[in-house]
Amino acid sequence: MRFSKQALSSLLLALFARTAIAQVEAGYDVSLATQVMINKASHSWEWGTVAQALLELYNNDLSVFGPNPFPNGKIPSADPGTFALAYAKQFINRNSQVLADNSAVGDPASLGVSAILLGQSDSTYNGAANRQADYILNQAPKWSNGAISHRPDVAEIWADFIAMVPPFLAYLAVQENNPGLMSQTVAQCGLQRDVLKTSQFLNWRHIIGPQSQDTGLWSTSNGWACYGMTRVLHTLQKWSGSSSMSSQASQLQGWIKEILDGALLSGFDDGLLHNYLNNASWFGEISGTSLLTACAYRMAVNDPGMFPQKYITWADTNRRNIAQHQGGDGVFSPAVNPLAWTDKSKFTSGSPEGQAFTVFMYTAFRDCVGAGICQSSSLPATTISKPGIGPIDILTILDHAITFTSMPAPPTTTCGPPQSCDMNGCAGAFNGLSKFPQLYSDSQHLWVSPEL
Repeated sequence: MRFSKQALSSLLLALFARTAIAQVEAGYDVSLATQVMINKASHSWEWGTVAQALLELYNNDLSVFGPNPFPNGKIPSADPGTFALAYAKQFINRNSQVLADNSAVGDPASLGVSAILLGQSDSTYNGAANRQADYILNQAPKWSNGAISHRPDVAEIWADFIAMVPPFLAYLAVQENNPGLMSQTVAQCGLQRDVLKTSQFLNWRHIIGPQSQDTGLWSTSNGWACYGMTRVLHTLQKWSGSSSMSSQASQLQGWIKEILDGALLSGFDDGLLHNYLNNASWFGEISGTSLLTACAYRMAVNDPGMFPQKYITWADTNRRNIAQHQGGDGVFSPAVNPLAWTDKSKFTSGSPEGQAFTVFMYTAFRDCVGAGICQSSSLPATTISKPGIGPIDILTILDHAITFTSMPAPPTTTCGPPQSCDMNGCAGAFNGLSKFPQLYSDSQHLWVSPEL
């Protein structure tokens, strides 16, 4: 989807300098990182990832990592003007088969949680979420074992899928009061793992299938899988409707632990995990390192016995190293090219997903400190209170106002089936560069200053 500057109007959210929900010193400027994340996002999975990052950063009580994300066993009522939802709303198709135009099966579902939250005040978004789920569950191709394909035209399994689809389906299970769907979601994570993991490694291979097979242990895709299952786990554990699913929760914890244990065994380059965890010839990069670190912090809070101090020590070391890779403009580098994961050139202009992962790392660290499990070098905490969420003894300081550009709502006409974004009708492998060779050049973006 392309937007003209004429179609974009500036929307300034009331997030003024040093307005705080809360304070933790992570070693880097999360507000600048957030602004770059918003400025750079231009694909459906990026929009959904940005929306999730904004939700965790500014309205964590609405996220599954909040203390009571499902009051009375239901999806919480949410103001559609909430920063994350106002951002996501502009990209969601309300009367289409999928939530956003995209070639992949899973990527539009990254907007699914936002759609369901918006659906609490506008039921058309619930209808859109249900159509998206129907396409995924009943129309998308499947692997021989039942694992849902990430591609629409062939059965092909991607680890990235785990961050897009299962968190959405788990959240939809709450919305629909459907424990069976929750159980099915966990089972789907296991089916994906059965295809992507081998006995040789703890980590998952990136892609298995006929178009774009990549048997390497891509750090970013392992991060996608780890964080996606972490969100499913918290959804399952905090919903009263799945309180009897302790065995499924244990399965998810075990699968998450495998990925993290594999990462803990991996080497570093300039303080960062290699782009491919099992290949030291690759440069270290910030994307996979940040997301796997976020996952470690989340699990240290979720089960301190299963994820003890060594995981926190590893995560703290990573966070401090990553902090050294943020420039004055907020960009973290080097990252892997998000559209060409085998590109040996370091990506330095700002990866949208990589920036989002540093926000996830921040929110996970913040919550770990808040739980008294991690240690921060911040000033003594000040207890504040926000109606509905109780006292908070950590203060998150945001030093800049965050802005984004709004656009007209997507057309409400019904779209046809999702089509491949390959120029030749998906006859060849997809790696992004052939279709989007210039998409991430700075000239393609409308920049909004993080300064007031």
